[in-house]
Amino acid sequence: MTRPSAPAPVLSTEAGADARAERSAALDGWLAKVYAEAGGVADGFALVAVGGLGRRECAPRSDLDLVLLHSGGAAESAAGELGTRIWYRIWDAKFALDHSTRSPEQALTLAREDVKVAMGLLDARLVAGDGGLLDRLHQHAVAQWRREARHLLPALRRLTQDRWKAHGELAFLLEGDVKESRGGLRDFGVLRGIGFAGVADGPRPAVRGAHRTLLDVRDALHAVRGRRVDRLLAQDRDEVAELLDLGDRDDVPRRIAEAARTIAYASDDAWRAVERWAAPSTRGHTGRRPLARDVVEQHGEVVLARTAVTPRPEPTLPLRVAAAAARAELPIAHATLEWLGGFAAPMPQPWPAPARDALFTLLGSGPSMIAVWEACDRYGLVVNWLPEWARVRSLPQHNPVHLFTVDRHLVETARQAARLSRDVDRPDLLVLCGLLHDIGKGLPGDHSIVGAPIAAGVAARLGLSPAEVAQVEKVVRLHLLLPDTATRRDLSDPQTIATVARAVGDASTLALLHALARADAAATGPAAWSDWKGRLIADLVRHVERALDSGVVEPPPSPAAALPLPARLPDVHLDADSVSVTARDRRGLLAAVAGCLSLHRLDVVTADTVTLDGVARMVCAVQPRYGGEPDRDAVVSDLRRAVTGDLPVAERLAARERSARRGTAAPPRVVWQPAAAATDATVLELRATDTPGLLFRVASALEDVGADVRSTRISTLGGDVVDAFYLAGIWEADDRARVEAAVLQAAPSA
Repeated sequence: MTRPSAPAPVLSTEAGADARAERSAALDGWLAKVYAEAGGVADGFALVAVGGLGRRECAPRSDLDLVLLHSGGAAESAAGELGTRIWYRIWDAKFALDHSTRSPEQALTLAREDVKVAMGLLDARLVAGDGGLLDRLHQHAVAQWRREARHLLPALRRLTQDRWKAHGELAFLLEGDVKESRGGLRDFGVLRGIGFAGVADGPRPAVRGAHRTLLDVRDALHAVRGRRVDRLLAQDRDEVAELLDLGDRDDVPRRIAEAARTIAYASDDAWRAVERWAAPSTRGHTGRRPLARDVVEQHGEVVLARTAVTPRPEPTLPLRVAAAAARAELPIAHATLEWLGGFAAPMPQPWPAPARDALFTLLGSGPSMIAVWEACDRYGLVVNWLPEWARVRSLPQHNPVHLFTVDRHLVETARQAARLSRDVDRPDLLVLCGLLHDIGKGLPGDHSIVGAPIAAGVAARLGLSPAEVAQVEKVVRLHLLLPDTATRRDLSDPQTIATVARAVGDASTLALLHALARADAAATGPAAWSDWKGRLIADLVRHVERALDSGVVEPPPSPAAALPLPARLPDVHLDADSVSVTARDRRGLLAAVAGCLSLHRLDVVTADTVTLDGVARMVCAVQPRYGGEPDRDAVVSDLRRAVTGDLPVAERLAARERSARRGTAAPPRVVWQPAAAATDATVLELRATDTPGLLFRVASALEDVGADVRSTRISTLGGDVVDAFYLAGIWEADDRARVEAAVLQAAPSA
């Protein structure tokens, strides 16, 4: 028996629902035929669908969740044989299948202990067989769910929180799981379960609409990928957008984000209702505890004091409520947010001091700030405070090192910045710059340059002084200066230190930039930070501090020059994250070392070289490409052979390149930095796709054209790199063209 054909996903939400119903009906008919041909009989047996098929929500590549019910007794042994015949027919048709064979009593017993089974029975639907058998089971399952809710709902809460922790928040993830992440399809099922328990109302129309949106996205994902998949990857956005009849690939994550926000917020409301239901009765007293002026706590939520509810509330009230909620680590009541969103007046300009103080209190509150900010954003309060927020709300990022949308990244950066408040003399400006540092994203041009005047405008509107406004503008404009310089420039070059010191200007701004760089990286994702990057930035800051304090730039010693020369050559030392090689100087030494390290899957992140009396010393900072630890003895042995020319590095790398799967890549690009970027050197930057052996090939090309590489800095950004090569001497235009051609030929291209 062949598998039924499934209709293609259709694009409007209404059409998508029709397509899912059509797929479910086709599967019902096919499964009923399988059941009959397997020997199914009407009395005492029933084939029951649960999960997506039970709810008639089948995606094109959904698996099947089925239960074969039997009436018990003598029917149990016959059910095993019948089930085997059914399951094998389904497997033969290439369906993924989750199946069980149970009597109603067995199913109910298991449901008392397993909340997932209990939830599944709430959606059970007859496909074929004895309908009365299922009716009795479903009635008892719903009654048991309500009766056992006091222990089933806490178990469901624990499962839900564990899932959220594992999969994150769909609304803010760039590649979230539309089923398992917070605000995803699984949470809609949880809302229905809470509704079945009678503790809270079932999903409202807006929530049901959000659920249908996510179902449409999942249908399109299955169609694009040709298999069951629930995570939207950046590479699939164009095709998914086309299937969903959306004009812009960024509309897909935006639509997902809005749907996920709706479901997540409904989930918060529902779980608070469960907490109130499960808590001891508070009848007879209000339990109103003052938190701040006009703000009180009642039943674990933040509400307005009675005196604050007036026909014309003062404009600062929503901010003061938000600050009090974040400081107390409590949610704001749903009704309070609705009232504030509907009646709050526009903020006067410049802001009065209480509003400004409340904003800084909110931003500096730490982790509790995020949920409060999101709740205020849901009800339009944030856009009332910061009209610029509307443009970055749910805005996708286009750099793969980012985990979050732009708006969530900004809030996360402010949260991370609050942890570093003791490292700066203006913690208020630090958290504000954290919130605004990427406010220019989504606009044409460099987001740091474009965003700086926007941030300055916000700071002025808040009522900050002209000097404070200027500092906010400067920090936002320069917020990438330290990480970019530390990872792309030679820190032993006095010109590097002098350039940064001139740009920063004072110690206060330097401290703000250092703290913001750390907060920004922590809010970006694990790929944005590493121990070596942290050390490089800290070294840069230390040297710039000294230059700002004394007015004199003292060149820090090169790592390669700081080590004593060994008695025997070649000499190799391998530490946890660095390699030092001392050998007789020869042409191709950098390429040999880089290529050998690449063979052992060690990426070079910096390389410093010094040559004295015919002896070259090279110190490389390294990190494993795929994690894990290399074979240290093998690395040292191969490096000794490589620097003497006894290891065929080029041939081995070429063989590995041929066996690797090659994809398409954007063309590489060479950028020559201004002459003032280095002392007695010319800086060439290669911007290209990161591939194994890239540094070896480029270093070989540079050496072939006679370029003396003094040092290198390698900065990896997701799948791309920016490799900076310090070429000794000043290179004129004709020679630059020759070098550029050689480098581009060595780098990967589309």
